[in-house]
Amino acid sequence: MEKLSLVVTLLNEEDNVVPLVHKIHEALAGYRYEIILVDDGSSDNTVKKIKDLNDERIKLVILSRNFGQTPAMAAGIETASGEYIITLDGDLQNDPSDIPMMLNKLHTEEWDVVAGFRKNRHDHGLLRKLPSKIANRMIRNLTGVTIRDYGCTLKVFRKKVAKNLGLYGELHRFIPILAVMQGARITDVEVKHFPRIHGQSKYGLGRTLKVASDLLLMVFFQKYFRRPIHFFGPVGFVCLVIGAAINLYLLVVKLFGEDIWGRPLLILGITLVLAGLQFLTFGLIAELVMRIYYESQHKPTYNVKEIYTTVSTHNQSR
Repeated sequence: MEKLSLVVTLLNEEDNVVPLVHKIHEALAGYRYEIILVDDGSSDNTVKKIKDLNDERIKLVILSRNFGQTPAMAAGIETASGEYIITLDGDLQNDPSDIPMMLNKLHTEEWDVVAGFRKNRHDHGLLRKLPSKIANRMIRNLTGVTIRDYGCTLKVFRKKVAKNLGLYGELHRFIPILAVMQGARITDVEVKHFPRIHGQSKYGLGRTLKVASDLLLMVFFQKYFRRPIHFFGPVGFVCLVIGAAINLYLLVVKLFGEDIWGRPLLILGITLVLAGLQFLTFGLIAELVMRIYYESQHKPTYNVKEIYTTVSTHNQSR
């Protein structure tokens, strides 16, 4: 039986972590698994509660300070050794009993990622549901990755996909997009969701603005990461052409004796020409940076899913 790695990020979850570990043990009886608990700078007794469990299946990763959920998740995934990596929250709102069902779907239908969909959410309507609905709709419309719940941490990955997500900043919400950029096949399934009983939620309306700004970055990554000149080039050429056309018109007007100095149109024309040159320069520099990024680290610009060869019957008979 292949090994599972459960990655759980924790921040001040002293009342939740012990019941969570017990629920995981109950849900995964008969499986080979490890539980990787990443403490993201907790100021309560979370770490002490984990150490007191003295559980050989637990790997405790203690970060030196609070870095945020995404870096904590990246640290947990890096530590994971299982063939399948599962992420879930540490607040008891995800149900570990959904994991076997998600694993079965991943195996039988050959998906690379199975994400949870919280159909019946038990959160405060204003502070959690509304921002989540807004964010989910924005992400689906702009990226074309159409899973229904980007905010659900409960996900099951094949090891190769999880290890190559490249998480940083606050991109954990965009894991499905990062996976699809690798060529991963992703689907979602309905999972159970419980109200938070202990501790304080770390989410709210303020996060929607952060999600919006990160979304712009993800859209750029998804479409132009490998060829940034395809974004900066057309914008630069459009600005340059419009600016040149305006300046040519003003030159003709000037030749007919009109005074063009100080006219807003002149300022606009010069500004567009300069902006066009800058966009083209940005594009060229970004292309050079990407070339250095791939060549210096020997990173391929593609992902091989499988290499298949047919053994000929002639060779088999020898």
